[in-house]
Amino acid sequence: MIDFTGVTITYPGAERPTLQEVNLRIPDGDLCLVVGPTGSGKSTLLGAINGLVPHFTGGQLRGRVSVDGRSTADARPRDLADLVGYVGQDPLRGFVTDTVSDEIAYGMEQLGIPPMAMRKRVEETLDLMGIADLRRRPLTELSGGQQQRVAIAAVLAAQPRVLVLDEPTSALDPTAAQDVLSAITTLVHDVGLTVVLAEHRLERVMQAADSVLWLPGDGSAHYGPAARVLAGANVTPPLVALARTVGWSEVPLSVREARRRVQAAGLVPAAPAQYLPDTGEVVLRAQRLGVRYGELMAVADVDLELRRGSVTALMGRNGAGKSSLLWALQGALTSSGELMVDGTDPRTLPAEHARRVVTLVPQTAADLLYLPTVADECRQSDTESEAEPGTTARLLATLGVEVESGRDPRDLSEGQRLALVLAVQLASRPAVVLLDEPTRGLDYATKAELHGIIARLAHAGTAVLVSTHDVEFAAAVSTRMLLMADGEVIADGPTAQICTSSVAYAPQLAKVFAPVPVLTPDDVARGLA
Repeated sequence: MIDFTGVTITYPGAERPTLQEVNLRIPDGDLCLVVGPTGSGKSTLLGAINGLVPHFTGGQLRGRVSVDGRSTADARPRDLADLVGYVGQDPLRGFVTDTVSDEIAYGMEQLGIPPMAMRKRVEETLDLMGIADLRRRPLTELSGGQQQRVAIAAVLAAQPRVLVLDEPTSALDPTAAQDVLSAITTLVHDVGLTVVLAEHRLERVMQAADSVLWLPGDGSAHYGPAARVLAGANVTPPLVALARTVGWSEVPLSVREARRRVQAAGLVPAAPAQYLPDTGEVVLRAQRLGVRYGELMAVADVDLELRRGSVTALMGRNGAGKSSLLWALQGALTSSGELMVDGTDPRTLPAEHARRVVTLVPQTAADLLYLPTVADECRQSDTESEAEPGTTARLLATLGVEVESGRDPRDLSEGQRLALVLAVQLASRPAVVLLDEPTRGLDYATKAELHGIIARLAHAGTAVLVSTHDVEFAAAVSTRMLLMADGEVIADGPTAQICTSSVAYAPQLAKVFAPVPVLTPDDVARGLA
């Protein structure tokens, strides 16, 4: 179905090719998982499948890429739209209409599908993606996860034979991610859809993969069975780390397979670290904090305290109010209730002063980048933060993401862009740091660096609140966890206790070593729904 023959792709000004002499064939009806570090060429490879590379991105392509016998060199992306559906890292940048139902219908309109058939497909796809209640909602009012599901739905409605997905679950909560992947897997098995999927959170998708394409970052590509390729790849999701620790030659692809191996080998986990409650001074206090958008109560009378030196994770389903709560704590949203951060209400401060008290790294990192080069952004950050020259650049380097100082921030990968914004915001050394989906687009090595940075911030007395759908990261970085639903905080306690009390939020290794499956009444209800 998809053939790469001697493919080398080089961008203007690059010192070496992004991909070099790539040869592979992905058969019809396979789900191929593309893995590799941030900046290794995953998005470039995906873009080559539908002709975005090089027709849209520029650069030189040598060799041949063909899909169902059609060469992408001869056919532009619009000519392949009936064959290949593509969803990029940032869904909002790809929307062309105003509402959910219009966006899902748009692609079919361009393909000339009859109106009656189009209406039927819209309804089927809304149900498939679990977004029927959003059909009339404006796209700009949706959460990041809801926008991601709409983008996938818009592509699936056109019924392409090949689906290319770049980080399709990065903004989804664990349950929503499982629902979307289950729907895609069903299409692979039942109708023969071919799926090529790049993802950093491999623990979510590796059990569904028929094959893995590993890009180490040196331009080469390694393709083969998932268990074998992952065993040698330079990415370490939990089950890969477990396999390497105990010396298994092939990686278990699911929790069930890992549990069976662990039980057969008689392995037992180390004793968990003892929970120590945060004892630092309260630096942020919110009482009956509320945010309303028209008739929608996004944050409903939330009471919250954060202490110096603490790291707190904030989790919950898409649309629960997590981002609205963070923006309210930063003082950027009109909100009701009382809010004090380091002795002052950030809602009363000018933006340049508020960021030195409490700062926020948003989901859409590119919103904070406006200068032509990375070096310019770093210098401007140092100036605005009144930091020593070079501070932002050094912070960026400690994140472990290689970014050329002369690059335009708009040309960076999602992970590189997020790392740059994180460095910019941390340069002001605020008392409270709020992170909204900071691991979106980051590989495991970079997440480990981010973990270290957050730990150092906490050690220096900064209070950190991390909103994330990344269960593994939340479990590793935080000691306290909050769960939100419908604008309210419904659970607040030690991370280990909150995480392991539900299948949806339990880390993989906790599931592997759990003596019995952990189910709450909510989990049972969800399974019966």
